[in-house]
Amino acid sequence: MLFPGQYSSRMVVSAFTGGHRMVSFMNSRRVITSTTSPVISFSSSSSTTEDDNIVWTTDKVRSTFVDFFVDKHGHNYVPSSAVAPMNDPTLLFTNAGMNQFKPIFLGQADPGTSMGKLKRAANSQKCIRAGGKHNDLDDVGRDTYHHTFFEMLGSWSFGDYFKEEAVDWAWALLTEVYGIDPNRLYATYFQGDPEQGLEPDLDAKEYWLKYLPENRVIACDAKDNFWEMGETGPCGPCSEILYDRISDRDASETVEADNPDLIEIWNIVFVQYSRDEKGLSSLPNKHIDTGMGLERLVSLLQGKSSNYDIDVFQPLFREIEKYSKVGNYTGRLLEEDVDNKDTAFRAIADHARTLSFAIADGAVPNNEGRGYVLRRVLRRATRYGQQVLKCEPGFFSKLIPVVVDTFGDSYPELIKQKDTIIEIVQEEEAAFSTMLGRGISFFSDLKVELNASDKKQVSGKKAFFLYDTLGFPID
Repeated sequence: MLFPGQYSSRMVVSAFTGGHRMVSFMNSRRVITSTTSPVISFSSSSSTTEDDNIVWTTDKVRSTFVDFFVDKHGHNYVPSSAVAPMNDPTLLFTNAGMNQFKPIFLGQADPGTSMGKLKRAANSQKCIRAGGKHNDLDDVGRDTYHHTFFEMLGSWSFGDYFKEEAVDWAWALLTEVYGIDPNRLYATYFQGDPEQGLEPDLDAKEYWLKYLPENRVIACDAKDNFWEMGETGPCGPCSEILYDRISDRDASETVEADNPDLIEIWNIVFVQYSRDEKGLSSLPNKHIDTGMGLERLVSLLQGKSSNYDIDVFQPLFREIEKYSKVGNYTGRLLEEDVDNKDTAFRAIADHARTLSFAIADGAVPNNEGRGYVLRRVLRRATRYGQQVLKCEPGFFSKLIPVVVDTFGDSYPELIKQKDTIIEIVQEEEAAFSTMLGRGISFFSDLKVELNASDKKQVSGKKAFFLYDTLGFPID
């Protein structure tokens, strides 16, 4: 097994359109060079001395996942696609690892291309969920796990191996490589749906029973355990792996019951059907599509109850603390965070990552589409900083170098675009700071007006003006 950050001499396949990649080999390390993309290396970052005492740094967790599938199980490493998909009009942002592989799932990949020849793949995909069907923006900051930007660890099989191997390898990686206690793991399988003519996925159940007792292999309905790309197209049953933060108990009754201590860490989709206007039919080639949130996995391996307590967020919090006039980050949540200070810290740190990665990949804040969403994200962070943390205008752009230092080794596009990111954020932040003063004045006048009329409810028109024009988040 290679050290984290190393790769064996296997072919790397790029699913990007345009440009050609070459693979060179030096001292067993796989180096990707390109005329259109920078060299990609998953080497561990040294951006914070706090990493020195952490066994499973975020960089190490990421590289270990890729190494496991590439070196041990013959997958091709396919670099993360851009977080702003310029060639897919159906998406505001890349929101899942499978997005760049849609042509394969839909049978549209040219068999003569690198994508068309792909049989196995693995990577860590940059994702944004803010706007569109998957929109976590208004939840970010309020809890321990919502993000607008996150990384999705993924592995895929395209008409190659299927359920048994996917289950076996997931179990081996989690318990043998990452060392997660198997007694805290649960698995689900699809219980079937007679109305759709779908039988229970007893194959998946059987494979899980090789590793887990029957009470921890749980049947779930189509809502939770049947994945569909859309109203039509590829679909299939899935199997979720859950981890119990509390040891020595049976939590099987709370699976799929929003138990905050029993959390889903990995979803394995068995893509074996296709849906059209006539109903479901079996696919000639069956696929595997798995996804595991990097930040959530790291929180387990680092023994943290919050994603925001993991190593990669700490440099951002330390930087924000330099500009906060109301104190440092203390991790309070919900009703304990009476002044919204810690909510502001989490939201600002998350949004700094989102803006950095999106702008590095070519998206810019503006008034349309994904640009409008990015402008809202930036304004939400700026509003939290200036109004809640009492930061001086201009603080937000000063966080960008911290994002670049923390993630630049793994995503060198951040380093390449650092000056551009800072310049764009500075311009947007300065423009909104002026508007923010106007918004605070408007809101103050509104409070006086409501108090004078003994009303507690803001009209929809004025609420929308605050939210849409002045950038005030709902909370």
